[in-house]
Amino acid sequence: MYKVIERKQIVPNIHLLVVETEHIHKNAHAGEFVVVRADEKGERIPLNLVDWDERSVSMVFMEVGTSTSKLAALKPGDEIATLAGPLGKPTEKSEGKKIVCIGGCYGIGALNPVLRMFKANKNHVTTIIEARSDFLLYWRERLKEHSDELYEITRDGTRGVRGHINDFLVEHLKKSKVDLVYVQGCTYLTYLASETTRPFGIKTIVGLNPIMVDATGMCGVCRVTINGETKFGCVDGPEFDGHQVDWDNLLSRRKIYIREEVYSLSFYECERYG
Repeated sequence: MYKVIERKQIVPNIHLLVVETEHIHKNAHAGEFVVVRADEKGERIPLNLVDWDERSVSMVFMEVGTSTSKLAALKPGDEIATLAGPLGKPTEKSEGKKIVCIGGCYGIGALNPVLRMFKANKNHVTTIIEARSDFLLYWRERLKEHSDELYEITRDGTRGVRGHINDFLVEHLKKSKVDLVYVQGCTYLTYLASETTRPFGIKTIVGLNPIMVDATGMCGVCRVTINGETKFGCVDGPEFDGHQVDWDNLLSRRKIYIREEVYSLSFYECERYG
């Protein structure tokens, strides 16, 4: 069992979970994830590592169903049944590049260690966070610490630039030299950003969120098609080249494992929740 140090709602439906552990930080890298289970009867859920130190790891998650509701009800001092990690492949390091990092929903939190790593390697980092409205944006100051530029997009225009990520991104890419685009967030956001950068020929890395069970490559539930080949999100990812992802296949596989209404939420959660 692993003790909860902190659990709080950052913005509606988005929660921070900090869990006590003395071991995960020793091998943790940007882009990796952990698997958590709220109780002995709960399902295993992969969550991005958003921070870590010698006594704990931090995760950000969206409350959308039974298992995440259990996590959202935790209080300091409570315990969770499972905390396994770090898992997955770290974000590929770059040096001296101009990188655009995009985050939405829980993906805003997931940007934190990646931005920190990119800046430590002397890259010029432009960060773009987007949501439906101002009250769904968070961690502005934290992300600014590791960014050369920070832009905010809200679809209702309550903060920053009004509109969608694709409109802003197109204009930014037209006037700025960019070597790499990195995206964290729901399937809709990663898909939209990938299709927006495709005509520009700019490498785009996306953090995918396929359904996982064991997260060790044995069950095959998280398989995705990348450049015509079968890969596993847990051991080959969770980050892949967005221009090589078979998005139709990814979405259809998610539909198999999730109820129709939850599947729809997964694809359009950016529209509904930010």
